[in-house]
Amino acid sequence: MHFTPTSASWLNRVERFFHDLTQNQLCRGVFRDLEELILAIGNYIDRHNQNPKPFIWTARASDIPDKVKSARRTLDTRHSA
Repeated sequence: MHFTPTSASWLNRVERFFHDLTQNQLCRGVFRDLEELILAIGNYIDRHNQNPKPFIWTARASDIPDKVKSARRTLDTRHSA
């Protein structure tokens, strides 16, 4: 199991970008060589950047300690089983 701390929430956006890249561009693509793959990724990034959307933080700082405690309880339960 991999645990991403809530302090690394920016990492969720990075992971989401790579998920979208994989699903929308790479999954069903056919690339004859590395150059075609690199070009496809570059084209996806260019299209993505034509209509950028800023990341808007929606979590309240007061909610974070509760989420950390919940995650700790879950981890402790799994390790003691």
